[in-house]
Amino acid sequence: MSNTTTTANGTARCGKLGQRVAYACGNLGQSAFYNALSTYFVVYVTSSLFAGVDKGVATKLIGIITGLVVVIRIAEIFIDPLLGNIIDNTTTKWGRFRPWQFLAGAISSVLIVLVYTGLFGLVNVNTTWFIVLFVITFVVLDVFYSLRDISYWGMIPALSSDSHERSTYTALGSFTGSIGYNGITVVVIPIVTYFSWVFTGKYVESQSGWTCFGIIVGLLGLLTAWTVAFGTKENESALRSKAQKNGNPIEAFKAIFQNDQLLWVALSYLLYAIANVATTGVLIFLFKFILDNQAAYSLTGVIALVAGLVMAPLYPILNKRIPRRYLYIGGMISMIAGYVMLGIFSDNIIMVFVALVLFYVPGTLIQMTAILSLTDSIEYGQLKNGKRNEAVTLSVRPMLDKIGGAMSNGIVGIIAVAAGMTGNATAADMTASNIHIFKICAFYIPLVLIILSLIVFLFKVKITEKMHDEIVKELEVKLANGEIEADDAQTVEAVEAVAVAETAGTAGTATPAGQPESR
Repeated sequence: MSNTTTTANGTARCGKLGQRVAYACGNLGQSAFYNALSTYFVVYVTSSLFAGVDKGVATKLIGIITGLVVVIRIAEIFIDPLLGNIIDNTTTKWGRFRPWQFLAGAISSVLIVLVYTGLFGLVNVNTTWFIVLFVITFVVLDVFYSLRDISYWGMIPALSSDSHERSTYTALGSFTGSIGYNGITVVVIPIVTYFSWVFTGKYVESQSGWTCFGIIVGLLGLLTAWTVAFGTKENESALRSKAQKNGNPIEAFKAIFQNDQLLWVALSYLLYAIANVATTGVLIFLFKFILDNQAAYSLTGVIALVAGLVMAPLYPILNKRIPRRYLYIGGMISMIAGYVMLGIFSDNIIMVFVALVLFYVPGTLIQMTAILSLTDSIEYGQLKNGKRNEAVTLSVRPMLDKIGGAMSNGIVGIIAVAAGMTGNATAADMTASNIHIFKICAFYIPLVLIILSLIVFLFKVKITEKMHDEIVKELEVKLANGEIEADDAQTVEAVEAVAVAETAGTAGTATPAGQPESR
């Protein structure tokens, strides 16, 4: 009997480890995909896509494309909760999320290759048709990328209802995500220039080089999405199996707007996301046009990569001793210091790298805290409103990233055109005005946004690990007794009061959250 038990436990541990590894692999390709789509696609547009077009026409087309990307991505923001609702209402024998990893991973991977080919060279044949077909292709690409992203992070509450176990999955995803996202920053220039040399005989950025880059990103995205699809299994806990049907798209939006903690976490993260991508999106211009050392840009990716590799596995360890609220605050303070240094010492490469360490190291702390707070708000919303919306709730994060990506695309396009940072321009062509515009967009405005993000988190975000544990306990009791109703609305203060009361050892006499004492 003991041997059988030992074997069963060992098999369970191996299965759990395998699932963790499979889940972690997913964000490796997904984050690389996102960086290629949100940052380097616009760099590709401004540098090589219109290389075969008249310069005057090319400038107009760059403005049109970057403007369209911003409009498209902002418009799709309102689609993400609907996509989350579709995922939440998916019922298959493979679960709710895995089918979307398989399907959306495949379609988005094919389409990113297509946009990096200039729609198979159509851009050099007919620019009008190119613009029309580009809009259609980019919209479909962004929708299926969102389906993959939402279903990926939406899996976390389906894998575990324990807050600390969720932090393990989040840490693993963030760890590999850091490798994927920052690894692209390290290899993008070498890949593009190498394949440009292979096809043109010159070490420059060419259409062929960017096409090969797109193919590599697409293949990586496909393989990692399918790893998640075939390597994970969703659990049916009491919280999930007894949850009500997720309803129609209108109820999906209601689930978001009725969850006050979700909204406050989202606002804080949104301010951070816009600041973060606005800066990272134009760092290549800092090295190319201000420091006049584009080769050193790859070190930016190395710093970010090492920071992610160290901080992602360290996060669960730190979180056992330090509440994630304080990890978030510490990360924000570090970023503020980094921004101040970047603004003052933008022409000193040594100080720039010191500032980038302060900028990149806390990124994992901030992002993981936000993701975990959003994830824990699922049970908060279920207790507050009587509805459990997993994918809809977690669709908020990619929706926020999409806003940030749209802002990044817009900023890159504006700087590239307004400061003359397009085509064959060099650092010698930059004026004091050009550099001033760059610093305002890349450092000063993002600094203000980071400060605002910190203020919102400090004064409005109340959901903590302890509070979440008490919410889960109360939910399990209420669901077992059939007490949860859709109109049983409660406030964060009421839920928090129960957590405080039970922590003080008065759980047996405390009034249940949201219920008057007369009951």
